[in-house]
Amino acid sequence: MSIDALKRDNAKPSRKKAVILMVVLAIALIVLFFLGLMVGSSNMGLSRSFMALFGQGDSTDIRIVQQIRLPRLLAALVAGMGLSISGLIMQSTLRNPMASPATLGVSNAAVFGANLSIIGFAGGFLSTGNNVSNYATSANPFATSLIAFIFAFASVLLILGICRLRSFSSESVVLAGIAIGSIWTAATTLLQYFATDVGLSAAVIWTFGDLGRATFQTVLIMAIVVAVCSLFFILLRYRYNALAHDAEVSSTLGINVTLFRFLSLLLSSLITAVVVSYLGIIGFVGIICPHAMKRIIGNNHSLTIPASLLSGAVLLLFADLISKLIGNGLSLPIGAITAILGGPFFLYLIFARKGDKA
Repeated sequence: MSIDALKRDNAKPSRKKAVILMVVLAIALIVLFFLGLMVGSSNMGLSRSFMALFGQGDSTDIRIVQQIRLPRLLAALVAGMGLSISGLIMQSTLRNPMASPATLGVSNAAVFGANLSIIGFAGGFLSTGNNVSNYATSANPFATSLIAFIFAFASVLLILGICRLRSFSSESVVLAGIAIGSIWTAATTLLQYFATDVGLSAAVIWTFGDLGRATFQTVLIMAIVVAVCSLFFILLRYRYNALAHDAEVSSTLGINVTLFRFLSLLLSSLITAVVVSYLGIIGFVGIICPHAMKRIIGNNHSLTIPASLLSGAVLLLFADLISKLIGNGLSLPIGAITAILGGPFFLYLIFARKGDKA
């Protein structure tokens, strides 16, 4: 079987259905984006929000839209795309329908790094004790995100390094991820046990997925990482189609399966590490969106990759809108909303699979 044959084989699913789906998702994305500009405690209408977006109208409206709502919405868009494409690539690479950005313990490691920064060096037993004002002056969100990212990415390299010793099988990756993730969780629990009330509260709040902490700078960093990694996945989309058939088929096409899996998992985990380090844990996006897209348009990665990117952004924008509507202007933790939305849908996917493979 050649790459050209794979292209013809994967062109069989209806591209018309895929195009219609992506158009619908793009329209939903635009609608949800502008609804997100309107919804908030200030009860700003569409016209005022739209004018403020372009620097027109009341100065307060401009500040709210451009400095608070716009970075939040852009973060939802970029993070949703990143988490969704990460889940798709992990599922395809590991040939495991349950794979997600949490499979390699990336989130667990990021949580430990953030807890170490917050509890150990900002609001905890090594620095400011229970003095809230001291915590406010010494806590550094950028340092917290940096340390969270360092631990997350180090955990990825550790797991992939361990798996190299075991011929890099998909089973060994999942098992190693579960084991390392549980170690990070245990270490976080011990760290929180010795924390003061202020440090513990700050650390727990950080773990909530929160789009409100996003800035234009953090959005730009996330966007660059997601764009570069997504370009890699798109350019090699037919290799993922080959990998879905069999490792032997991939090898006959000249694909170094071990190296390809390593790079794919490394880049998808990099996306997750960056998103989690800036926004906290946002679950289910990396499972729900790829599964839904594959059920609708099949397993052709030339279609599922762009569809997953769009659906991830739509899901997170929708979850953000719901969080603000439920909170009556206040934004609830976005991670809780995605879990509420994703949990029942995930159960539906499990019981409706009818034996099909991811």
